[in-house]
Amino acid sequence: MRANPAGVIGVCALILFLGCENRIKPTVLPALDSRTLPSQESWNSNIVISDSGKTRAVIDAGYLRVFEDQRTTLMSEGVTVHFFDDQGVQTSVMTSNEGKVDEFTNNLEASGNVVVVSTEKTTLKTEKLYWDNKRGLIHTPEFVQINSPKERLQGHGLESDQTLRNYRVFRVTGQAKTD
Repeated sequence: MRANPAGVIGVCALILFLGCENRIKPTVLPALDSRTLPSQESWNSNIVISDSGKTRAVIDAGYLRVFEDQRTTLMSEGVTVHFFDDQGVQTSVMTSNEGKVDEFTNNLEASGNVVVVSTEKTTLKTEKLYWDNKRGLIHTPEFVQINSPKERLQGHGLESDQTLRNYRVFRVTGQAKTD
């Protein structure tokens, strides 16, 4: 049985014609802006912030998003920060719900149930806290509570070293033990 040449040419032309049709292109959501998407994502991550070879802080985060264009790292799903002094000794630990690291300065902003506990058992509680990497200081304009072996203070606004040894609480109310 011999194939009809006109039929073979017709089938080939039909295949070529159908093969050249416009395919359905995937749509991009018009409301989605690529500048709002992170360049990197990571779960159960660890960040080390150092200066001149000395570890200043180690950050553990449940979920991490890096925005390279804005030089910002956003952390959520639980954030824990271990602070270290110039000799590499841990001075305090901070926990919060969320955090943000400025990649230019390595400064940190923590928010949501922020708790800092020093190695000397002083505890600071607030809703938002800022850490100045260069100066090794923490501060907040928010309401704070400090409990130490010697006193219980609360007020609005705080400046402290990251060891919680030298702190100033503004608009203070509290109780103190006297010897």
